[in-house]
Amino acid sequence: MANSQTEKQVRVRFAPSPTGFLHIGGARTALFNWLYARHTGGKFLLRIEDTDAARNTQEAVEVILTGLRWLGLDWDEGPLTGDATAAGKGECGPYFQSQRGENYRQRVAWLLERGLAYEHEGAVKFRMPREPVIIPDLVVGKVTRELTDRERLDPDFVIVRSDGQPVFHLVNVIDDLEMGITHVIRGEDHLSNTAKHIALFRAFGVEPPQYAHIPLILNIDGSKMSKRDKGASLLSYIEEGFAPEAVANYLCLLGWSPKGNREMVPLAEVVGLFDLPQILRHNARFDLNKLHWLNGEYIKVMSPERFRELAAQALLRLGIDTSRFEAGYVRAALDTAKQKVKQFNEVKHFAAFYFRDNLEFDNEALRTELLAADRKLVTKLRDALALVAPWDAKTSETAVKATATELGVKIGALVHPLRVACSGSTVGPSLYHALEVLGRERVLQRLDWVLQQPVPGA
Repeated sequence: MANSQTEKQVRVRFAPSPTGFLHIGGARTALFNWLYARHTGGKFLLRIEDTDAARNTQEAVEVILTGLRWLGLDWDEGPLTGDATAAGKGECGPYFQSQRGENYRQRVAWLLERGLAYEHEGAVKFRMPREPVIIPDLVVGKVTRELTDRERLDPDFVIVRSDGQPVFHLVNVIDDLEMGITHVIRGEDHLSNTAKHIALFRAFGVEPPQYAHIPLILNIDGSKMSKRDKGASLLSYIEEGFAPEAVANYLCLLGWSPKGNREMVPLAEVVGLFDLPQILRHNARFDLNKLHWLNGEYIKVMSPERFRELAAQALLRLGIDTSRFEAGYVRAALDTAKQKVKQFNEVKHFAAFYFRDNLEFDNEALRTELLAADRKLVTKLRDALALVAPWDAKTSETAVKATATELGVKIGALVHPLRVACSGSTVGPSLYHALEVLGRERVLQRLDWVLQQPVPGA
């Protein structure tokens, strides 16, 4: 029942189970497969291993799709639209194992007919060869898989459970065979399964794909990263406002390294450099502090357009839709935050106030800097700003300093309440640039609101 592979093009796949969680290790595996496909001009397939109906949901599938799209990892084929590029239909759907049950039944029947598998207590078992299996791995090197003492007594293994469900080993091999996968790039924890997979390929009359088992990702202390560890979920990086290009760059460094010990290497450049022999043999340690640093470096050099795009997305997650505002205003507002943030969940502190009619005040700032401020001073400042012309950062700064001199107070007596009145906080972008962006009308409205509030203790 061999399927001849007439094409020599590299074909790789990422085959996650939809459990509602995309582990950072799984994301790294998808990335390495995608990089190898793009480096070689091959194809990257996405296959959802959803045969466990009790655990799998559409919401869990969406977690995977969202994570891959966020990282910029596009896949090339799907069962409905075929090749997305040739069809001209944009993104295609992934393959789903739950839709391939008939393929598995036919392959099992073929094994049973030839005595390569047999029924046992309602299940189906595969006749595993008794001799050692040689695994020529592109990363680990040649591995010889000997039978254990227990396996020598009964090396055969179940490929279809008694409830009729095919097991991972079987469907994984059948799918790789029928989809023409040439290279299986996966975590080293799967190396223990590979002898079984090679035996199944050969039972079907085909040579197995080339294997490349990549190192595990460990915590900084050397322990294995579990689902409960901080940083284990890719979704957390989306929610916490990391730049996807920074996360993708950092994932590249977990098991692969460019020449010259460079750390900041854009994904487009990695495509040209990446190859399987360069993958490091030792396990990678995940350093969240290093990722924070790298994210800040990416934001520093990010184009204004890209910064605005990611900042707007971060604000939208807070329920702030910047598309309701005039485009020039949004650009100017977000530009004042660019040099202040190191990850995009900080944008709320430096830009959210531009887009809120009713400010959310920092309680301590409201009490100490605003409500306790001398209302006569704030009134004088409000009147001075009403006369500023033209309305820009330079003239408003001149007006504030002149008012402080006129009143005989330190400039902080005006700047601090002015900042809190306009932004709701004692921290934010450059005050005078913020005033310019907000515009005279908004600034005066916010100062008027302050002056209408009751004086504490009065």
